[in-house]
Amino acid sequence: MTTPTTRNRLDEEESPYLRQHADNPVNWQPWDEQALETAREHDVPIFLSIGYSACHWCHVMEDESFADDEVAEMLNENFVPIKVDREERPDVDSIYMTVCQLVTSRGGWPLSAWLTPEGKPFHIGTYFPKESKRGQPGFLDVLERLAETWETDREEVENRAQQWTDAATDQLEETPDTVAAAEPPSSDALETAADTAVRSADRQHGGFGSGGPKFPQPSRLRVLARAFDRTGQSEYLEVLEESLDAMVDGGLYDHVGGGFHRYCVDRDWTVPHFEKMLYDNAEIPRALLAGYQLTGEERYAEVTAETLEFVERELTHDDGGFFSTLDAQSEDPETGEREEGAFFVWTPDEVAEVLEDETDADLFCARYDITESGNFEGQNQPNRVQSISSLAEAFDLEEREVETRLEAARERLFEAREQRPRPNRDEKVLASWNGLLIATYAEAALVLGDDEYAETAVDALEFVRDRLWDADEKRLSRRYKDGDVAVDGYLEDYAFLARAAVGCYEATGDVDHLAFALELARTIEAEFWDPEAGTLYFTPESGESLVTRPQELNDQSTPSAAGIAVETLLALDGFANEEFEAIAETVLETHANRIEANPLQHASLCLAADRLESGALELTVAADELPDAWRDRVAETYYPDRLFARRPPTEDGLETWLEQLGLTDAPAIWAGREARDGEPTLYVCRNRTCSPPTHDVEDALEWLGEKASADTTDETTSDGPESPF
Repeated sequence: MTTPTTRNRLDEEESPYLRQHADNPVNWQPWDEQALETAREHDVPIFLSIGYSACHWCHVMEDESFADDEVAEMLNENFVPIKVDREERPDVDSIYMTVCQLVTSRGGWPLSAWLTPEGKPFHIGTYFPKESKRGQPGFLDVLERLAETWETDREEVENRAQQWTDAATDQLEETPDTVAAAEPPSSDALETAADTAVRSADRQHGGFGSGGPKFPQPSRLRVLARAFDRTGQSEYLEVLEESLDAMVDGGLYDHVGGGFHRYCVDRDWTVPHFEKMLYDNAEIPRALLAGYQLTGEERYAEVTAETLEFVERELTHDDGGFFSTLDAQSEDPETGEREEGAFFVWTPDEVAEVLEDETDADLFCARYDITESGNFEGQNQPNRVQSISSLAEAFDLEEREVETRLEAARERLFEAREQRPRPNRDEKVLASWNGLLIATYAEAALVLGDDEYAETAVDALEFVRDRLWDADEKRLSRRYKDGDVAVDGYLEDYAFLARAAVGCYEATGDVDHLAFALELARTIEAEFWDPEAGTLYFTPESGESLVTRPQELNDQSTPSAAGIAVETLLALDGFANEEFEAIAETVLETHANRIEANPLQHASLCLAADRLESGALELTVAADELPDAWRDRVAETYYPDRLFARRPPTEDGLETWLEQLGLTDAPAIWAGREARDGEPTLYVCRNRTCSPPTHDVEDALEWLGEKASADTTDETTSDGPESPF
């Protein structure tokens, strides 16, 4: 037979992951119509390989198989080999990862799938060694067997492909024919989710699960924080603190340079998988900010600040957007070999050589468990294992001196580490991941009282808006890389960025950010909302047609796109005469049975349902500037569904805002709420009940506390809801 593809086309792509494979002897194709048409024209199966640039085992499979001439010959002659960056095409990844999990009960990357020319999967797995070993089939053997089966048992292949596609459709696309619950999940779902999190918590080492690997699970932490705020149940806060402490003290956190690694391979959070993903360094600090507000633990605020400093230093575009990842591996400039973790780990001798002073070296090694035996291949990933007080006693020093010496040592080690070969950086800018981090920067500006965080958030929002948002077509693209824009935006791109724009409006009082959030929300309704199915799909109605149209309801390494979309639509409903709340409520009704059956798996949707039932805490501020005392007082208190509805102090100023938003009448959240007596004025509303206007933030918060107490009493003593009148 003739070879269906004649050359490797990945040198034409901007994705760093795809370009990493541009020199392979495999004739890789990107996922595009040309590649798919080639498979149909030659009637050969597709070999689909999905990964991402920081994926360790993706690099291993490349070295073992995709750089091998024998493997390349087999692939090139019998298949159309397609390489996909999962970070650019989460829709493609979602479909075939779902099939992998259904068929094999596990998943991961690299994802290896064999498809019919129509894109239907008939064989699937993850990493394959080139030759069979330790019970794993060899990649060459699999290729030979599948090429033969395609020729000799085509009917069986086609039947299996259809069965697997139908199963994926049932899992990803289908919605109930009838909405049995008839109403969204109640607040019981939040408590059920928190109870499940507590039961699955590792109370000895922190986090969730009885063994390794340990993942951050920030959505679960959000559930615990919200549930504690609602119920006051101490166990929820205890598990939240245990998890946060494990992450900030253990090897997941980079104690020398700041920022979080992807996950830890062991139960006690000692050794990480060393890549650093943008989304982890957005969502973990957001959980830390909640923990800081609930507990007052300064360490959580410090680590948040250090993480955001790491992001600005190492993952920020010169013009403001955020890059995607840092690799787990560094390349030795002499040998060309890539070594995992080499940039981050230390030996006692290396520490002593940099610090020179014996006491400083001993202090640092004792604090961060740097030992001769090591915890990672004879070297050490720093873990914070001793307190300042214990070190002060052991070294006969004042605690302040211990802190000063440790910080000076860290700075010198950081400078020395900067001379090492650096991990590769994936410099594509993704709308959704930027949205996650922009929202965290905006929240940090309010909670930590630092306007520079708000400036960073706005710079990044404007970067994404300028490069990826088509204001005429009202369409968002997903990826920017070196001037190249590609891929239609998915629900997560719109939803995460809309939430970020709301956050920027809250932090700055600039109505332009609110206007952008409303534009994104209207496109969510136009492109992703299906009123007949009562759901929000992950792919746009006008986008590429795949073998199934997925929804994203579960929280995974990033929050559920549907969950964040619903919560953001609820936040925006009060600002426009739209059907945002009705859409949000219908989505929650549609999936009520699913959420109630496993609320922790659907954490973001569960949190959105809680917001719908409880109503947002509206803090309408009529002022040109938010008074510092108000900001400080509100920042120190955890309000998980807080909405700062800032507006100009006068009706004339509000008219200008309404024109910018395209509104003829003031929404209820602003209407009649001008500044009184020429002073900044605060209006507080919860669940359709509002406080009197006040110039004193303490009066407003006192009213809010009395309102919460009254609501709790009514729930236990009344047969009906409190009247808002």
